[in-house]
Amino acid sequence: MNPASEVTDPEATARPASFGQRLSTALERRGSLCLGIDPHAQLLEQWRLADDLASLERFALSCVEAFADLAPVIKPQSAFFERFGSRGVAVLERTIAAARAAGALVLLDVKRGDIGSTMAAYAQAYLDPSSDLAVDAITLSPYLGVGSLEPAFELAERHGAGVFTLALTSNKEGPQVQHARLADGRTVAQSVIDELAARNAGVQPLGSFGVVVGATIGDSVAQLGDLNGPFLVPGIGAQGGTAADVRRIFGSSLRAVLPSVSREVLRAGPGLPALRAAAERAVEDFLFLRG
Repeated sequence: MNPASEVTDPEATARPASFGQRLSTALERRGSLCLGIDPHAQLLEQWRLADDLASLERFALSCVEAFADLAPVIKPQSAFFERFGSRGVAVLERTIAAARAAGALVLLDVKRGDIGSTMAAYAQAYLDPSSDLAVDAITLSPYLGVGSLEPAFELAERHGAGVFTLALTSNKEGPQVQHARLADGRTVAQSVIDELAARNAGVQPLGSFGVVVGATIGDSVAQLGDLNGPFLVPGIGAQGGTAADVRRIFGSSLRAVLPSVSREVLRAGPGLPALRAAAERAVEDFLFLRG
C-alpha cells in the first residue's frame, strides 16, 4: 500500500464536533429550553439591586447558579453587559465561563452584521476558542446580505460553533423588511432561510446554521421545514408567545425548536430557589418538543 494513501488531513481529524451535533445531544439530555440572562435596569430594580457593576455581576452569576446546570442553552444578552463598559464585558466573560462550566451551551445574543474584515473581527471575538469571549453560538443580522456573514459562517464551521441568523423577528417593525417580496416572489425572510438551509443540506443530526423566528409572528410568510437546522424562538412569556404558538408555527420541525424565555423566569429572582423553580416550570412547559 502506498503510505501516501494513508495520510489524513490533520485539520480534518482535529476538527471539533459541530454545534449541531452538540446542540442535539444537549436537547436530548436537558429538554429544549433556552434561558436568557438579561440584566436590564428594570429587572435589577425588581431584584432590589442598584443599577451598577456589582449588581450586574450578582444578577448574572445568580442566574448561572440557579439554572445553568438545568437548561441546554444559556443566552446572555451582550448589550446589558456592554453598557457598563470594559468592566461589564469582563463580567460577561465570567458569566460565559461559569455557564459553560455548568455544562450549558452558551448562545451570545449580539446580533452582529457587517462586511469584510469587520465581520471577520466580530467572528473572531466570539467564535475563535482563543478569545476570552468565545461562545458556542451567536446571533447575526443578515440585512447587509447573507453573503456578508461569510466570515462568521466560515469560522463557525472551522471551530464547531453555530450561528442563528435573524429571519422572522417578534418586533413590530420587522415585517417592513422581512415580509418584503423579492423579484422571484419569495419574502426576504424566506431567502434568508433558504440560504441557511443550503449550508445545512445533508448534515446529520442537525445543521449548525440556525435562524431566529419569533413566537409572535402570526401567520408565517416563509416555509420553515427545509432548514435542517435549529430555530431560536424568542417572544415567549412576557412578550405574549405561548407553547400553542410554537406548535402552530413549527409543525413537523418541533424537535429543532429552541424556545427562548427570559423575563418570565428572571422576574422570579433574586432568591435562587424561586429562580430555579421558575426555570424548571419553563423547561417542563416545552418537554412536548422532545416527544
